[in-house]
Amino acid sequence: MSGKARVGILISGRGSNMASLVEASHAPDSPYEVVLVVSNVPDAAGLAFAAANGIPTFAINHKGMTRVAFDTLVDGALRDASVEYVALAGYMRLLSPGFVAGWAGRMVNIHPSLLPLYKGLDTHQRALDAGDARHGCTVHLVTEALDDGPILAQAEVPILEGDDAEALATRVLIEEHKLYPAALAELIRR
Repeated sequence: MSGKARVGILISGRGSNMASLVEASHAPDSPYEVVLVVSNVPDAAGLAFAAANGIPTFAINHKGMTRVAFDTLVDGALRDASVEYVALAGYMRLLSPGFVAGWAGRMVNIHPSLLPLYKGLDTHQRALDAGDARHGCTVHLVTEALDDGPILAQAEVPILEGDDAEALATRVLIEEHKLYPAALAELIRR
């Protein structure tokens, strides 16, 4: 037993933030290890990364299932793996109230905006449309409300003249990959 906190990561796509959490977990002073990667998209690209890094995966298509039924299966997989903390990393599903309550204070999310601004989707374009001078990302504890919950950490990037949503997203993602592992480690060390 490593003595490190056991983390499960939920993804729906390529898993770049999941990969940053996994890579950071290999540092000698990391307080966590990633023990399971879960996806609601059975062919999500991030699952291949997890498998290539020796991390068990659990993937099941959510289509045709109620949110509660699906979340019950995910919760079971997490608990079977003795997960202590859950990190959402591009997980594109709303969570059921019971699932959120079961992981209260131990489930985090990364969101590509400076919350409370721009909850939901299309955050980069919304920041540009608003004429904001800065944008960024936020790590927060997950609550029942979408992209809500206590903020653990934020990182800012300037919005540059000529930026489009793609360029801005690229710069924000660089910060996400640094911020998320640090914020998760800080939460676990509390």
